[in-house]
Amino acid sequence: MPAPLMLPPGWSQRPLTTADAGAVASLVAAGELHDTGEVVIEEADLVAEWARPSFDLGASSVGVVGPRGDLVAYAEVSIADRGDLAVLPEHRGRGLEAQLARWLRERAGEVGSDVVGLPVPQGSSTDRELEALGWAVRWTSWVLALPEGAEIPARDLPPGYAVRQARSDEHEACWQVIEDAFLEWSARERRSLEDWSATVMGRPGFEPWHLRVVVDPAGAVVAACIVMLSTPDAVTEGYVDAVATRRDQRGRGIAQALLADAFAAARAHGAARSTLTTDSRTGALGLYQKLGMEVVLVWVNRATATVRRTDGSRA
Repeated sequence: MPAPLMLPPGWSQRPLTTADAGAVASLVAAGELHDTGEVVIEEADLVAEWARPSFDLGASSVGVVGPRGDLVAYAEVSIADRGDLAVLPEHRGRGLEAQLARWLRERAGEVGSDVVGLPVPQGSSTDRELEALGWAVRWTSWVLALPEGAEIPARDLPPGYAVRQARSDEHEACWQVIEDAFLEWSARERRSLEDWSATVMGRPGFEPWHLRVVVDPAGAVVAACIVMLSTPDAVTEGYVDAVATRRDQRGRGIAQALLADAFAAARAHGAARSTLTTDSRTGALGLYQKLGMEVVLVWVNRATATVRRTDGSRA
């Protein structure tokens, strides 16, 4: 395990448990509101991610408990090279970010990664802290929104193709299309069907209409989209978690038609606006802007090498 954090007197650390999902969501939300003016995180996000069969929450997380017994900071390595950390705004500037960044480097090294990165709002205090520690920007991410009341553009599909809610017997095909597309530009291991299912169908609040597909004339899934309702700021919005088109079907307007369908489905279920996130690895920013989406937030993924012991083994 990583070396213990060096904390002030009266502070302590412990591994997280699933019972901490609400407390972690609250401290992350406080940081997001402070840094960006908006809240993105929901407790359901953590519940779903922590439920992945491959994820060992106890070994891959650390919580910092303040002198009043409340959780004031945390860090986790969710996959080999992906980490997250958050510190309540009122407790920043005490070196906690640096301590948690070191913990992430050591834990990511333990699970076999040469690098670890995490997303932070561009220009935030955590972004500046990581920059000072030598963490470099791997890529830039943009949160885009289709504003409330904006017209949802009409997009036609090729003849014989149809867009609709996915059937339960098409879930594996959706996983295949999404994973194949994301692995073209994302340097990570393939997510298992079980892990993917835990974050989609197993996410609290999942409804069948959240998973959308485009099928060809033979009924094969050629594109898939995950859209869910989110209410982090007490305003319902549709969040597109993933959209992907099979490689041999691209350039035919399928992704745009699928997104337009997802926006319409979210609006029909009460969403005031729709949002999604893309990054500079995908080259998809222009696609979303053509649909009338606007950039509302900018994040960066900062990364650094993991730590190794002096005997050559990983920390």
